[in-house]
Amino acid sequence: MDASSTFSLLRGRAWFVFTVAATLLAACPLSVLAQFPQVNVGETTVTGVSQTFLGALGIDFFGGIPFAQPPVGNLRFAPPVLLDTPATEILNATQFGAPCVQFNVAGVSEDCLTLNIFRPSGVSSNASLPVMLWIYGGGFLQGVSSVFNASGIIAQSVLRGTPVVYVSINYRVGPFGFPQGTEADTRNAVNLGLKDQLIGLQWVKSHIGAFGGDPEKVTIFGQSAGAISIADLYLNSGLENFVRGAIFESGSAGTLPFFNASRRDVVWDKYVSEVPACANATEGDTISCMQSVDTASLLTAWEETAASFPEPFLFVPVLDGPDGLVPDLPSKLLAAGKFSKIPFIAGTVLDEGTDFTPTSISTDEQVIEFITVDDQPFADPPASFQTDVASLMQLYPDNPALGSPFGTGNETFGFSSQYKRAAALLGDASFQGPRREWIQAASSAGVTTFGYHFTDQNAVTTPSKGVTHAIEIPYVYGQTALTSPNPAVRLLSEAMVDYWISFAVSLTPNDGKGLNKTIWPQYQPDQQVLLKFDTGSFVQNATTPTFAIIPDDYHAQQIGFINSVAGDLGE
Repeated sequence: MDASSTFSLLRGRAWFVFTVAATLLAACPLSVLAQFPQVNVGETTVTGVSQTFLGALGIDFFGGIPFAQPPVGNLRFAPPVLLDTPATEILNATQFGAPCVQFNVAGVSEDCLTLNIFRPSGVSSNASLPVMLWIYGGGFLQGVSSVFNASGIIAQSVLRGTPVVYVSINYRVGPFGFPQGTEADTRNAVNLGLKDQLIGLQWVKSHIGAFGGDPEKVTIFGQSAGAISIADLYLNSGLENFVRGAIFESGSAGTLPFFNASRRDVVWDKYVSEVPACANATEGDTISCMQSVDTASLLTAWEETAASFPEPFLFVPVLDGPDGLVPDLPSKLLAAGKFSKIPFIAGTVLDEGTDFTPTSISTDEQVIEFITVDDQPFADPPASFQTDVASLMQLYPDNPALGSPFGTGNETFGFSSQYKRAAALLGDASFQGPRREWIQAASSAGVTTFGYHFTDQNAVTTPSKGVTHAIEIPYVYGQTALTSPNPAVRLLSEAMVDYWISFAVSLTPNDGKGLNKTIWPQYQPDQQVLLKFDTGSFVQNATTPTFAIIPDDYHAQQIGFINSVAGDLGE
């Protein structure tokens, strides 16, 4: 598979996820009321809109609230600057703000550092409700907060007697959020998307009280790149100053390999060369030129650059030194106990790797190329790397019955068996292994943690993908509880929303409110267990969801090896 095809695959995969999310999450049974709630933030009156959910429950929405100065001009490719209060006396916050610049999304803008708030109608400014703050995923390539409608979460929080406030934050993606190279590192211009999130959290801490939220009871949650972001912020950001709990859905700090920014000098040089106005810019001072170029030229240059390299994730978080957000490889920091001790839930779905694996893979050589693409052509891998790869190929034999989608036997869906082999390997190396390493390290350090594994076959829409990456999102947002024709599936979704809200309210998924359901045991060094989200254990016509508690030992040999060589893999 050439670089252009790889990029198209990943970009298309991300767009498919967003399209599904938009279809499911934007289809809430809402009707707009002729009411426009107002909140004072400093000297600004923020005007939102009230809606009814299922014709009864009132929900207020405030969208597109700026939390940072527009990152344009001299602030492009630069750390975000807090906008403590909006610059206008009246802010129309009845719609979502523009998405950050990316591919295949309408209405994008660089002026995108905004946040959105859902809350129960009638909440007073002194209500001090727990806050659930969402960070979107999208491989650091894309991300659109407007496709995540939190009305289902708000409604269930009210019905169970534990109302919450929900916030979603925009952050820059691609080269706008994650510039690469020595120059960006020297100018403190790396990991900007993570810094956007921190500034958003700072704004929430200062102002969520005006919307009825408690700034001391914030739980941050996200999926894929959103979860990776949160995990990265655990490493050296002071995240504990802004949140008291976290939920990681399919993402850990080791999900993508980490390198120094200088490793991708060649990527940044290529990016600059694709911008005609800056092609002859002085080496080491290209950002000044790039700050004056129109957005469309930068977007075109991004696409040309991405198509030139085999590695799909070119613009991502990097190591940024002892005083940075990510001072060292996550595996080293975890082993040394150098991370925030914030309680969390962390989990994965069964077939994490299928959505990222080309179905055209058909040979051993292509599997090796696929799993090692992150290490070429930018730097020489460690001497042990080839030995590690050989061991991985032995641990993941070309046997379709052992491949992903798991549990599908010798079925290959019309593809080579190597597709299932590569998907199994990628899923374990990028998601299952890092999640296990992360939760084991945290629980050993005394952090309160809970783990899950989502395996329900009712969620499958494409058999060759299985229970694939991002498939649990509509369950967590409560949309599956409303739309599925299967009562068991609706019950599963309701239970997941219940657990998530419970954790946000009380730092345990077992607050005794809402559904009568399985007690979720804490993950501990002497009790390494996961809650298995699956309807297979439900009795017929169940109204009380019962979930299996399983040991966290699936693929023990394979994942054990992966985690033992995490440093070689840049994790």
